[in-house]
Amino acid sequence: MEIILRERIDKLGVRGDVVNVSAGYARNYLLPKQLAVLATPANIKQIEQERSAAVRREALERKDAEALARQLSQVTLQVNRKVGENEVLYGSVTSMDIAELLAAKGFTIDRRKLDLPEAIKSLGQHDVPIKLHREVIAFIKVEVLKEE
Repeated sequence: MEIILRERIDKLGVRGDVVNVSAGYARNYLLPKQLAVLATPANIKQIEQERSAAVRREALERKDAEALARQLSQVTLQVNRKVGENEVLYGSVTSMDIAELLAAKGFTIDRRKLDLPEAIKSLGQHDVPIKLHREVIAFIKVEVLKEE
């Protein structure tokens, strides 16, 4: 049975692909869960229109992300933290702290977009990557200073 995928399915294809599958797999799994539609000429035409709209939307989102990345690359955040012996921080600087500092500067960035593998636990300047888009990553500078 020939179908058009509406979602990415492992070992089968990506959205918009026309694939052949067994009738039972299509009838009992893909079609009821709306993961695919029958490959009729009307559906093929509709999928092509959706695909071209998605390409335009993707280009616009990437353009916006690149503009935001240029703005963010010039941002330096300063964080004051208490320091103990041997210049060791009490606590750490987390992605949530960085997101709040960015919000204070007028940038609304979700903390999950901050690609911080673990919290910052030392003084000095750190580059923090922000994944704005699938293909666009911006870097901001976070300066951790000693609180007086």
